[in-house]
Amino acid sequence: MKIEILDGVLFKKALLGAAKYLDKNKEEVNSLNVFPVPDGDTGTNMSLTVNSAIKHGLSLDDNDVAKIASATSYGSLMGARGNSGVILSQLFRGFANGLDGKVEVDTKSLAHALKLAADTAYKAVMKPTEGTILTVAREIGEFALSIYREEKDILTFLKRIIEHGNRVLNKTPDMLPVLKQAGVVDAGGKGLVYLFTGAYNALAGIEDIHIEVEEPKIHLETTHKEPIDTDFIEYGYCTEFIINTEYKDIDVFREELSIHGDSLLVVGGEGLIKVHVHTNNPGLVLEKALKLGELTDIKIDNMRYQHEEVLLKASSDINNPVNEGVKKYSFVVVSVGEGLDKVFEGLNVDRLVSGGQTMNPSTEDILKAVNDTKGENVFILPNNGNIILAAEQAKELSDKNVAVIPTKSIPQGISALLAFDEEKNFEENLESMTEAIQDVKTGQVTYSVRDTEYNDTIINKNDIIGISEGDIIASGKDINLVSLELLENMIDDDTSLVTIFYGDEIGEEMAKDLEGQLSDRYPDIDIELIYGGQPIYYYIFSVE
Repeated sequence: MKIEILDGVLFKKALLGAAKYLDKNKEEVNSLNVFPVPDGDTGTNMSLTVNSAIKHGLSLDDNDVAKIASATSYGSLMGARGNSGVILSQLFRGFANGLDGKVEVDTKSLAHALKLAADTAYKAVMKPTEGTILTVAREIGEFALSIYREEKDILTFLKRIIEHGNRVLNKTPDMLPVLKQAGVVDAGGKGLVYLFTGAYNALAGIEDIHIEVEEPKIHLETTHKEPIDTDFIEYGYCTEFIINTEYKDIDVFREELSIHGDSLLVVGGEGLIKVHVHTNNPGLVLEKALKLGELTDIKIDNMRYQHEEVLLKASSDINNPVNEGVKKYSFVVVSVGEGLDKVFEGLNVDRLVSGGQTMNPSTEDILKAVNDTKGENVFILPNNGNIILAAEQAKELSDKNVAVIPTKSIPQGISALLAFDEEKNFEENLESMTEAIQDVKTGQVTYSVRDTEYNDTIINKNDIIGISEGDIIASGKDINLVSLELLENMIDDDTSLVTIFYGDEIGEEMAKDLEGQLSDRYPDIDIELIYGGQPIYYYIFSVE
């Protein structure tokens, strides 16, 4: 079997094969987390990002490779989750740019597109780290350029790329000491090699791939339902769609739609325009859009009907109160856990985006939250290092004045919010909130998912581990004893307050026992106990 040209049909088949193979192996990618904690989510984030990408790519009723690649790039941008997902979306973006104008592609086109993909991803990361997915992508791009003249068969070309990618992947522990110490290769790089392998398998007929577009399955969780007064809903139809168009004056089109509703989001690029608007006349909006090009992914929901008995809290949803006037400042905060949600609500947060480790929100989730606020200025608090890039990406796509406070934990997010001052201007608040992050230390207690050795300490699977500032500080068999050891290493002479957020697997009695032991050991320090309800982490500690 030999393939020298990829048309749109084969290209879609390769994309679908790549997505399915990564999804099949995502748990293995998750297991390559450097820390042996149960929140490794690189594989999950990459898989969800790719699924969003191919949903857009396969939905095109067109077999032009460039258009498919462009749609796929847009889908990856909006669906990007976690740092690995954002980097992957940039790889898709560069790849699509490299295929611009190509109805069909050969190995030469693919090689140049792969090189541009890596270049684009490197430029998107402020401080690229070698030994990561970036290294694997760059090496693959350079290798592809070196062999395309001799390899006209796309199957052989892909097979050699996969072999080279694995060679580079196996060298990543030599580039990053933390990988070698943990005894793993880079998770993102592994996921990337799986994508190429899936594409090869689909084209080679190793796996039976049928192209079909499935609507995403959304799992909602809620604790209660409550009727909503629909009289406050000014515009009754939530209308979303994508326009395949070469039209480039996004600002003019956005202005045309603004008179027909609110909660307007119009973003574009790469031959696509994504539209979200609340309106009373979706037909008129669609009619205007049809003048620009072909419509796909049309979705119209009657919000008045939906809100008669709406889920107030959903794992993939954003709180969206109605009848809210324009205000100077708004806050979009990522939170996970019923108790933590209440803490943030008490700090006047406008929108809570549900997420955290293992459940990173997408760029589109964050962007919608920003769009739904009424603030002239919006602060995004990711509260997780793995969500910051997606938040930054949402900021770039938004028309509002947005700043991302680079909070990497729940305690940092709370400290940043407490530093906010309504009387200060935007820049002053950005500075003071960012500075406040440095004044708090975060500790977390969870369990190990595998046997490992860390800093000359043997850690067994299911051992309790205490983590602070990116380091495993304590380990053992008892949750509260490990917590005490962790806190002993975090508390210093300047500490005046320790806040304990206990998770959904810790009973109140057990949490109070820890509080009491801390009070006895540190009588001059205020100890505060709060139910967080967070999964995975038994305790989250804030030390100030």
